[in-house]
Amino acid sequence: MTKLTRTSAFYGILGLVLGVYYRELTKMNDFTGTTQLGTSHTHAFALGMLVFLIVLLLEANFKLSEQGKTYRLFYIFYNIGLIMTIAMLTFHGTMTVLGNETGAAVSGIAGLGHIFLAIGMMLLFHTLAKAVKNK
Repeated sequence: MTKLTRTSAFYGILGLVLGVYYRELTKMNDFTGTTQLGTSHTHAFALGMLVFLIVLLLEANFKLSEQGKTYRLFYIFYNIGLIMTIAMLTFHGTMTVLGNETGAAVSGIAGLGHIFLAIGMMLLFHTLAKAVKNK
């Protein structure tokens, strides 16, 4: 449970840092348009901090970590996907603020991040279903 608490705190801190980065970068560059950079901190808060706080509550009630390797795979896939997604949002948003174009590779990597997130969510629901059945 300590691991989940630390993971949630990490994403909370990351969300705060990304929010400050967004504000300062747009202010320094007098940028007033829309950019994906503004969503990176909300992704860190909602998909990172809040999801892992919810998983922490589920762990306390259902002992998800005792349900086999699907829980461990959820943790790995979900974190990889979320880091990839947030990194690409931040990179693409930064390039937009600086007036630079990004290639199709950025969209492709972001897509992979979303796929990993989806796999992680499926693994979480599979683990939760096993835990509920065993309770």
